[in-house]
Formats: sequence, C-alpha cells, structure tokens
Amino acid sequence: MQELIQQVRDILRSMWLQRWWGLIVGVTVGLLAGAATFLISDKHEATARVYVDTQSILKPLMTGLAVQPNVEQQVAMMGRTLISRPNVERVVRMADLDLRVKTRQQREGMLDQLMKDIKFEATGGRENIYTITFRDQMPQTAKKVVQSLLSIFVEANLGDKRRDTDQARRFIEDQIKTYEQRLLKSEDALKEFKIRNIQLMPNLAKDYVAQTSEMQNMATQARLELRQAQYARDALRSQLSGEAPTMGPLPGEPGTNTSSPTADLEKRVDAQKRKLDELRTRFTDAHPDVIAARQILGQMRAQLESERTRLASNPVAAQAAQRANPVFQQLRLALADAEAQVAALRARVADYDSRLTKARQAAATIPKVEAEYIALTRDYQVNKKNYEQLLARRDSVQMSGEMEAAAGVAEFRIVDPPRVSAKPVWPNRPLLLGLALMMSIVAGFGAAFLRAQLKPVFLDARSLRDITEMPLLGSVSLLMSSRGRARNRNANLAFSGSVLMYTLLFFGAIAYFVLKAAGK
Repeated sequence: MQELIQQVRDILRSMWLQRWWGLIVGVTVGLLAGAATFLISDKHEATARVYVDTQSILKPLMTGLAVQPNVEQQVAMMGRTLISRPNVERVVRMADLDLRVKTRQQREGMLDQLMKDIKFEATGGRENIYTITFRDQMPQTAKKVVQSLLSIFVEANLGDKRRDTDQARRFIEDQIKTYEQRLLKSEDALKEFKIRNIQLMPNLAKDYVAQTSEMQNMATQARLELRQAQYARDALRSQLSGEAPTMGPLPGEPGTNTSSPTADLEKRVDAQKRKLDELRTRFTDAHPDVIAARQILGQMRAQLESERTRLASNPVAAQAAQRANPVFQQLRLALADAEAQVAALRARVADYDSRLTKARQAAATIPKVEAEYIALTRDYQVNKKNYEQLLARRDSVQMSGEMEAAAGVAEFRIVDPPRVSAKPVWPNRPLLLGLALMMSIVAGFGAAFLRAQLKPVFLDARSLRDITEMPLLGSVSLLMSSRGRARNRNANLAFSGSVLMYTLLFFGAIAYFVLKAAGK
C-alpha cells in the first residue's frame, strides 16, 4: 500500500512538472468545445396531442347488424406507420420545407433527417392519446410540420376507413354478381333436369327396394289366390259334368213350371251391374277389380242373350227348360261366378306383374337419376346460401357506412393544438459548457501525464536507485537562490491564476445561459 501511494505521488509530481503543457492542451480543448457549443443552432420544439375516442353509443345498438372493426387496433397501426416516407413527403410539401433544398440529394437527406426527428408516440402508455413532437430552428416551421402531421393522421384514419368500406362494398358487389350467375346456371340445370325426368320426379323420394319387395309379395299373394280360384272352378266343372241339366215332370204334377228360364240370369246380370257401379264409386275404370267386373258383366249379358235366342228358336227346349234341374242351374251359376273370379284374379296378377316390372326398372334407373338430382340440388342450395349471405353482408356494409356517416366510428379530438415553445429547447448550453469544462480538465491531466511518461525525470535518489537497480554512492542537493525562489513562486502564481481565470470564464458563461433561460 505504501508503495502504491509513493507511485501515485511520483506520478503527480511528474505531471506537475508538465503542468504548463496540460494547461495549454486543456485550455485549447475547452475553448474549442465552448466555441462549438456557441455555434450550435437553437431549435424550437412544437408539440400537439390528439385523443381518439373509439366509443360510440351506436356500437352496442348495432351489434350483429353492422360490421364493427377493431378501431383501436387500426388507429394503433396507423400511429406506428405514420412516420413513413410518403407521409413525410406530404409534410414537406404542406410545410413548404421543399423551398430549402435545390437538389435531389438534399431533398433525400432532408427526408431521412425528418423521419428521424419527428416523434409520434402514445402518451403515458395509453393507446388512444398520441403526442406529435418536432424540433426546428424556425418556430413556425416546427409548428407547420406538427400541424401537417396531425392533419395527415386524422385524414388517413378516416380516409382509410371510408376506403376500406368502399373496397369491401365493391368486392361484395362483384361476388354477388358472380354468385348470381352461378345461381342462375344452377337453376337452369335443375329446371332442365326436372323437365327431362318429369315422369320420375314424383317418385324420387320413394324407397324402390322396399316398394319392389312389397310389390313382389303382392304379386305372389295374387297368384296364390288365382290358383285357389282355379281349383274351385275345376271342382265346380267336375260336379256340373255329373249332373243332368233337366229332369222330367213328376207323376201327377199339375201343369208346368211357370217361371222364366232366363229369370236367374237376369237377376245375376242386375246383381253384377250393381256390383260394378259400387266398384266405380271407389276405384277408377283402370282398376283391376273394375276391369274384371266389367268383363264378367259382358260374359253374363252374352250368356243371357244366347239363352234367350236358343229358347226363342226351340219351343221344345223352352218347354224343357221349364223342367230344368235346379241343382244343375245352381252349379252352372256357381261355375260362372268362379270363371269371373278367375278372370278377375288373372287381371290382378297381370297388373301386379306389370307393376313389379316397372318397379324393378325404376329400382335400377331412379338411383342414378336421384344421385344427379341430389348433386344439382346441393349445388343450387350452396350457391343460394352463399348468394343470400352476400346480400346480407352487403346490407351490413351499407349499414356500417351509414352508421359512420351518422355518428362516426372514431372521433378525433385535439387535446392540445400545435404550439411551439417560446424559447429554444436545444441545445442546453449550460450543460454542454459544463461538459466542455470537464472534458478540458480531463484533456489537461491526460496531456500532462502523457508528457511526463514521454520525458520522465528522477525526482529523488530513491527513484533513481529503484529504476536503475544500481548502488547509489551519493546525491547533490539543489540550493535555490532568492531570485530562483521568486521565479518559481511567480510561475506558480501565473499557473494558478490562469487556471482560475479559465474556470471563471466557463462558470461565467454557464451562469449567463442559466440566467437567460430563467428569463432574468
């Protein structure tokens, strides 16, 4: 520790010997720095604050009806992109800054400098209050720049919103036209399909697999009934073949049977007519039961006419008919009914077979038609849904534009209009002069230290012995005369006076600018 203190003392003593070099360098640096401080141009600061009110009473009322974008996010994004080159070029034209430059290089340099000097930021961390700041040598120029930026900020946000609304409306209109054409094409394709398959359209919703199975069961049941009717008819034929058609009069029978031989046939014809009329009240003429009843009626009428003709041409047969066998007659009537039943069941079986054939053909054809119909319907529904949604979006965009025109989605309020400081805010000359004084002092000490290191001297015998590491035989002391001591004293006074005057000069300049800034 003692050695370190001794080294520091030796360095300070060496620097003291080079004090005039340090003073010269320190004063030179201080005067140059002070002169540079005086040469710095004054700059005035212009500021403005704007408040963006994004709350509107219409927003909650129009929820779900009108498009409500995130205005806060849009304003924040505009704030971050306000200091762009196109906007700065507009500021240059609006503030007449282009009159200061004559060449393209000067203009580009001025634009780059403006982009660095203009400050636009949120106040206090809030996203809806913004401050615009700019400094310039001319107070009015600084104010014009701030006013221009404020106008660009407000107009850009409102203009962008209107432009976005117009672009959205035009885009939706174009999409509506496109989907309208698609919808018309889908409608035409669906209409042509329905016209081309008009006979199959009412049956597309049916289950033809189940219907074919059901029709096949009905046809099987009808065939079974037909076989049963045929067996019954064949049995009646067998019984009728073993029965005599007539029989002679009984012994002692007075007279003959006075009933008409065609009376039973006439009764049967009347009964069949009533049955046919009853079927017509329930079914159409194309129904199998109606067709079978009509055929039976025709057969009965033909049989009646044949019987009448036979009796009219043969009186003996007519007389014999008066003694006809009643069992034979009943079997004959039953056989006729059986024949009619067989005919009706045959017609029903034929009808069911025809229906079954058509059902099988439909089961093979209709699925393809139905798949095409479903595809056409799906395309039509999709285009219709998109078209209706676009119409709703267009109405929503229109309502949003009207809402903006009525109340405005965001309102810009000028909290502080552009104003410029009465006194320059830059440079801070007292601070700069203080820094210049400190820098000159450091430069003076550095120059003295460097000079002492370049031209070292031995201040005592100890330092000489330590450096040379050789034995020291003795030393000679310097005995100063009175004149020498006076010269050294005058030199020290001159150095101290120079340092004092230099320091007072700086402190006087600092005090002057401080008093000037305070308005005294």
